[in-house]
Amino acid sequence: MDALTIAAASGLRSRMESLDLLANNLANSATSGYKSDQEFYGLFAADVASGAGDGPPSTMPVIERQWTDFSQGTLQVTGNSMDVAINGSGFLVVNGPSGPLYTRNGSLQVLASGQLATADGYALQTASGGNIQVASGKPIEISPDGTLTQEGQALGQLQVVNFASTASLTKMGNTCFRNTDPKNVPAPATDVKVEQGKIEGSNVPVAQAAMRLVGVMRQFEMLQKAIGVSSDMDTKSIQEVARVSS
Repeated sequence: MDALTIAAASGLRSRMESLDLLANNLANSATSGYKSDQEFYGLFAADVASGAGDGPPSTMPVIERQWTDFSQGTLQVTGNSMDVAINGSGFLVVNGPSGPLYTRNGSLQVLASGQLATADGYALQTASGGNIQVASGKPIEISPDGTLTQEGQALGQLQVVNFASTASLTKMGNTCFRNTDPKNVPAPATDVKVEQGKIEGSNVPVAQAAMRLVGVMRQFEMLQKAIGVSSDMDTKSIQEVARVSS
């Protein structure tokens, strides 16, 4: 396979990954607490990848890794007392299927067991590590420090934590994250405010993502044409070499 086809095929693969990423971002542009995914590109030499040493090496684009943009989304006023938004850097701690998970999606609900939980059904943890029991059908109040009260009785304080580095956080679903580095221990978040009656929207820049999606699709079409041109050149070369002059 010639260098042009190899480079174009590699470009097609990276463009397909970009299309999947952008499509997922746009699909979750209205998901509360969603954090957009981005890609980090790199180049590697074709001869290194194939083990071939003949001819000059050609570099091919690849997506080395994806990374998540943890910047804050717009806080939207809902007026719903079961909605909370974190103003600042931090995460709510919830009980996941196999350990604690971290989220900024503050759309809350009361489970049949009476536990306060996220829309995904994960019970919220308090600052002391327990859960919050809520009497169904009665209003709750949430103070800026995350303390919950119901009919004047304190129910507990939401556990809001932050990390020295978010690099070890991987997505579990659309709005929850799992910490993959035991050394990156979460600490109580500072300089944050819990705002009741608001929800944090996704941080996906819809217009920019849509424009980038169109651009990537055009690049994909160009790379397809490049492979077609390379194939036509190979076919013509074979025909010319095989032609016997009279």
